[in-house]
Amino acid sequence: MSNLQRVMMKSRLPPMCPNPRFPKPNDRGFRRQTDYNPLMWDEFFAEKKDVETKQGKFRVYLTGPSEPGAPLLVLLHGGGFSALSWAHFCSEITRLIHCQCLAFDIRGHGDTYTEEEDDLSAERLATDVGDVIGAMYENSAPPIILMGHSMGGAICVHAANMYILPSLLGVVVIDVVEGTALEALASMQSFLRSRPTTFKSIQHAIEWCVRSGQVRNVESARVSMPGQIINIETKQLATNELPLKPESSSEEKLEFKHPNAIAEDAESSSSPADEVPGDLPSPTAGPSVNLRKYGWRIDLSKSEKYWEGWFSGLSQKFLDVPVPKLLLLAGIDNLDRALTVGQMQGKFQLQVLARCGHAVHEDRPHEVAEVLATYLIRNKFAQPTGDGLFLKHLPAC
Repeated sequence: MSNLQRVMMKSRLPPMCPNPRFPKPNDRGFRRQTDYNPLMWDEFFAEKKDVETKQGKFRVYLTGPSEPGAPLLVLLHGGGFSALSWAHFCSEITRLIHCQCLAFDIRGHGDTYTEEEDDLSAERLATDVGDVIGAMYENSAPPIILMGHSMGGAICVHAANMYILPSLLGVVVIDVVEGTALEALASMQSFLRSRPTTFKSIQHAIEWCVRSGQVRNVESARVSMPGQIINIETKQLATNELPLKPESSSEEKLEFKHPNAIAEDAESSSSPADEVPGDLPSPTAGPSVNLRKYGWRIDLSKSEKYWEGWFSGLSQKFLDVPVPKLLLLAGIDNLDRALTVGQMQGKFQLQVLARCGHAVHEDRPHEVAEVLATYLIRNKFAQPTGDGLFLKHLPAC
């Protein structure tokens, strides 16, 4: 058929529909809204309680009891976070090994309220760990694995060197190294000033948490972020307002947009996935809502005088801990000279997890749980469950 015949044949056909009625899933007009509604603590923990010590009341979250002799994982969160940052990790680790998890809000954080809340010195925070465990178990504490992230990891090292936990079996530190931590302190105030000071809703805070990169796992942010903010009017932690009323939460839904349609106001906003980091939600947008409803539970900028005490000499103190040690890092470049030499001498186990941010246990809770389960089983500190019998041993050194 010649080109002329083709043209003549096309001219006799009815015109094609310019666009399909519904775009395909890979079309730009099709997108799924991310669900930023908060999750409840009881989806991950069996119990929460307030433990009274001489210093005040500490909020404690516990998973269900395990078999006799199983270890107790005492989990310490990082600065500004809360015990709920361990929620997804606890679900994963208890599926792989027989253990119980205990996570509590450190002084000045979450739902913990104590005397001298501003005293965040390393010695004070390490002593708090011993006080909480002593108040709960007195002289019958089970075997303990002390595990901490960032500031919490530094407190684990200090507590281990102070011998305040007689039944301590091992120490696990997540993404904190003396050299890089001390270097980062110079820019810490600038980072804190760059964060929004208020949020118009809990969902807005969760959205900021994910889109800013503080936590890359939206499911973890949905449970952990409410533990970091308070209602400015009532001074209550956002977790105490959950579950939210139906009208204040939005369901996850699919949106279909015809390319030739004119979007209404409610449809015209672009999705978080299509926006650049510079367009993070502004806490001062929108005239009809209270734009300053939630703020941070703790003002971390006021704790600056304690920062150097958390991390100074940390590498050597970590190497001096007299129990088996595991160090998890978000990047191998974070290792300083003292730890590099110590690792070559076999003084601790090192595991690097790529493609995650600083909150390693929130971004990749399953992988962190697998690493820890392998470490505990290899050292005969814990027994695997049915799901943990076929653990993949990740390369480590």
